[in-house]
Amino acid sequence: MIQAHEVEKLTVVNDGEALGAAEANTREKVERETWAGKIEFVLACVGYCVGLGNIWRFPYLCYRNGGGAFLIPYLLTSVFAGIPMYFLELSLGQWQSTGGLSVWKISPIFKGVGYAAAVMAAWLNIFYVVILAWAIYYLFNSFTNILPWSTCGNWWNTDLCKSEYNRQWSFYNCTNGTSWTEANTTMGENVTAMEMSYAGFNCTAMPFTSPVREYWERHVLEVSTGVDDPGRVRWQLALCLLLAWVLCYFCIWKGITWTGKVVYFTAIFPYILLTILLIRGVTLPGAWDGIRYYIYPDVSKLADSGVWLDAVTQIFFSYGLGLGSLIALGSYNKYNNNVYKDAVLISILNSCTSVFAGFVIFSVIGFMAKEQQMAVADVAVSGPGLAFLAYPNAVIKLPISPLWAVLFFLMVLMLGLDSQFCTMEGFFTALIDEWPRYLRKNREIFIACVCFASYLVGLSMVTEGGIYVFELFNHYSASGLCLLCLIFFECIAVSWGYGVNRYYENLRSMFGFYPSRFFKFCWTFMTPAICFGVLLFRLIKLKAVKYVDYEYPTWAHAIGALMALSSVMIIPLYMVYKTIVTPGITFRAKVKNLFRPDIQLPTGLGAPPPYSVVNTYSDGVARL
Repeated sequence: MIQAHEVEKLTVVNDGEALGAAEANTREKVERETWAGKIEFVLACVGYCVGLGNIWRFPYLCYRNGGGAFLIPYLLTSVFAGIPMYFLELSLGQWQSTGGLSVWKISPIFKGVGYAAAVMAAWLNIFYVVILAWAIYYLFNSFTNILPWSTCGNWWNTDLCKSEYNRQWSFYNCTNGTSWTEANTTMGENVTAMEMSYAGFNCTAMPFTSPVREYWERHVLEVSTGVDDPGRVRWQLALCLLLAWVLCYFCIWKGITWTGKVVYFTAIFPYILLTILLIRGVTLPGAWDGIRYYIYPDVSKLADSGVWLDAVTQIFFSYGLGLGSLIALGSYNKYNNNVYKDAVLISILNSCTSVFAGFVIFSVIGFMAKEQQMAVADVAVSGPGLAFLAYPNAVIKLPISPLWAVLFFLMVLMLGLDSQFCTMEGFFTALIDEWPRYLRKNREIFIACVCFASYLVGLSMVTEGGIYVFELFNHYSASGLCLLCLIFFECIAVSWGYGVNRYYENLRSMFGFYPSRFFKFCWTFMTPAICFGVLLFRLIKLKAVKYVDYEYPTWAHAIGALMALSSVMIIPLYMVYKTIVTPGITFRAKVKNLFRPDIQLPTGLGAPPPYSVVNTYSDGVARL
């Protein structure tokens, strides 16, 4: 067994010149902050994992994939992949007290995983904040007596605008098939088009658009014709985006001490709002129809491979795996903290929150279906459609509708905010811990510069063609394919590169006991197999990104592919680079050197003191 402290001692003994660097590095790490208490760490993890995906993505996937039947692959994936990887990332950070780059000294050839995670986190930070900007815009516009998306007749509405709740009249387009057309002939709900038309004229119903959709597309986004038509910057959204970045900056600028105080509000408040919205939702007429549709199991769906693919990707997205953020959050723990128990409990809480949020959302969707006299399946939509179309449509019919709109978008803002600044914390922790001498003393300036640069890139998503850019980022830069690759290599790096038995000895040094062998089985075989299998199926069923019916040009897909490759390709390229620059007579010697751990840990954060270089095991064999 090679303890981190032993490696440092071995390095110092064999290389006297390394003594000063090792001591300097140790002093840097001793000055590193830790969580003020267990509660702050738990709330930060909960806030990071419980985000917008729990509110819109999980309920939609659940009803689309067989309702309650979807919970079967979801729970199985959680047990065999989600919880084991969640525990792995938290314990890895806690063991080494460092971020997502320096942590890969356990197996230097896999350090590209850390760089890939940092790149993906940077992409995610850029486009995820845009969702917060939308939420802020809706929140500001909810402070009014009449919600602006509840009525037609505004400057952004078309002649075909009509509420789903008030369509007793219809518009028809009538023509005799030659030259004369009578457009927008008004018909009563009990009168057919032919009864109102002249002889020889055919009348067809014209499609309607709701005021909610027109508000979203024609006012908030002012959607252009395509990605090659960016149009002007929406200054209102640009200001909201700036406010979102300012909020994120001041949540993390002072380090983990300040962040630990912020999470008391950002992690707890959404649960209060969810509970209020659930109580109101289940009291609405039609609510139980929506809930029944949400939880009713359609077992036949389990034969569809797409259901299992959706379950795996939802677990990885919901748990926030692969981005280095959990490694960063765990790195601020004391060495002997029982993160084993924390990881299991927080993972279970995350999944329970997804199920709980489903009841909140589908109680409201059931109400919408009853009011609109439609099927539940026709009013439930995924992605931004749920947050900015379905729910705003529902609150129109609620008493004191502005109040419920404010509560909902405040909840969306809080859920997105704590997930966002924890992702940012993971990104900055990785860089600062990798180059502490240059970045730690200038932390506030460094974070401000990165936030400002990210804001400038994000402005491309608040133009009139910004939604097309947003979908490109969403589909390519942090896609399920990239995430699966990262998690696969991360698991292989620890279980096979460093050695799962060796890692279990390190866990025993922290907890005083060995975790269940179940995790060893998952890290070594089950989780990599799940990641590889789902990755293969995703590649086979790969589809080009579309926004509604808009198909992107080839050059846009090329840019998206480059964004995807900018992260995952770092892993093999770094392996090749390290193999080339690493000294060694033979290729085998180089590879052996690259798999050898090179870890240094301080002794001032509750860790045990450095041991001797040689350990004697119970079998009497002395080895490193």
